[in-house]
Amino acid sequence: MPARREDRIVVVGGGFCGLAAAYELTQAGRRVTLLEADDAVGGLAGSFEVGGQQLERFYHHWFTSDQHVMEMIDELGTTDRIVRRPSATSTYIGNRFFKLTSPLDLLKFTPLPLVDRLRLGLMTLRVRRIRDWRELEERSAAEWLRSLGGDRSYEVLWEPLLRGKFGDAADDVAAVWMWNKLKLRGSSRSSSGREELAYYRGGFTALAEQIRTAIVQGGNEVRTASPATSLEVEDGRVVGVQTHEEMIPADAVILTPALPIAAELLRPHVSSEYVSGLERIRYLANICTVVALDRSLSDTYWLNVNDPGFPFVAVIEHTNFEPAASYSGQHIVYLSRYLSENDPLWGMSGTDVASDALAHLGRMFPDFDDSWLLGTHVWRAQYAQPIVDRGYRRRLPASQTPIHGVRIATMAQIYPEDRGTNYAIREGRRCARGLMEAGGEYDR
Repeated sequence: MPARREDRIVVVGGGFCGLAAAYELTQAGRRVTLLEADDAVGGLAGSFEVGGQQLERFYHHWFTSDQHVMEMIDELGTTDRIVRRPSATSTYIGNRFFKLTSPLDLLKFTPLPLVDRLRLGLMTLRVRRIRDWRELEERSAAEWLRSLGGDRSYEVLWEPLLRGKFGDAADDVAAVWMWNKLKLRGSSRSSSGREELAYYRGGFTALAEQIRTAIVQGGNEVRTASPATSLEVEDGRVVGVQTHEEMIPADAVILTPALPIAAELLRPHVSSEYVSGLERIRYLANICTVVALDRSLSDTYWLNVNDPGFPFVAVIEHTNFEPAASYSGQHIVYLSRYLSENDPLWGMSGTDVASDALAHLGRMFPDFDDSWLLGTHVWRAQYAQPIVDRGYRRRLPASQTPIHGVRIATMAQIYPEDRGTNYAIREGRRCARGLMEAGGEYDR
């Protein structure tokens, strides 16, 4: 490890972006203090205990093409903990289940006429050939999908998913966001055409804890249950970060929470125009009901719900990917709902949210019985999904803020890719490198 420098850097946020930034700085011999508001590191990939094992509060997996997280795992020396498994994908439409795991499944997808099924298959090839994603930035996902697959394919397959996830903002979603989703799915397929995904033995929390350990063993500090409450700025330069307990001196700061949270820390020290720019990025919240059952619902891992009569856009049976034996035989199902904070569901109690979700689950799986139920857990994330709309790149803030020594690296700045631990690691390390390349002035 390089010789330790005496500058002081504070990283705010202990999700994978903040952890990656602090890790990169530690490897370079910098003095770092990482502050995390939660009781543990991991951010949106944080976990809770089920059957003696840690389980993500919100569903997580990696694509086999996710190189940034794989590189970090290799650096940590734990590649033996990566598991790769085939995943089964289906679609629920018209009270029926249709497998969509292989090209043959697509040919059997009877909600679309044969000509549209063939066109849908060709669409996958056309998506892979796109090299310049910038041509998609000003087109809506709806317009682009119609041009590739036709109106019937859009109305049957894509529109219910877009509206199920983005609600009233569905028409604003940019084609570049959908292109990336389709490209990722295609890049994670084996030679047989089946999708393969990756997971980490012990869950994502195990990886987060290993990165935390590497930071601490490098002589630095990770503080949990320690939110940053304000920045200390003198003459336009950061000099510290205030917590509930103390003011931590800082020559530089990296902010990794969602932009609205970063905006509140920056607001007293920057122009109203700059803050308004940060606030132009819109987010969806998420409520995820995690259901533990004594038996499996189906043999599908990822079930897209193409029916607007259901409050969730997907049913993810996690234990059709990571075996139920990992959770003492409990079968784990995620029921994910993206929504605006103005949605009445956001203000409902966890008990009412779970009851509502289970009632809809019973409609989808008529054999389901309350006697199968071993427990439910309801988790909420206020800033779960940035809305990538047309012209999104023009509104993205630069890493460097108007305050000397303060940079931001958030999930909203992952572009043109969508949020995820792989790209969070990339952005955290990239921001840390940019900070160090700027030298003692800590800005460009």
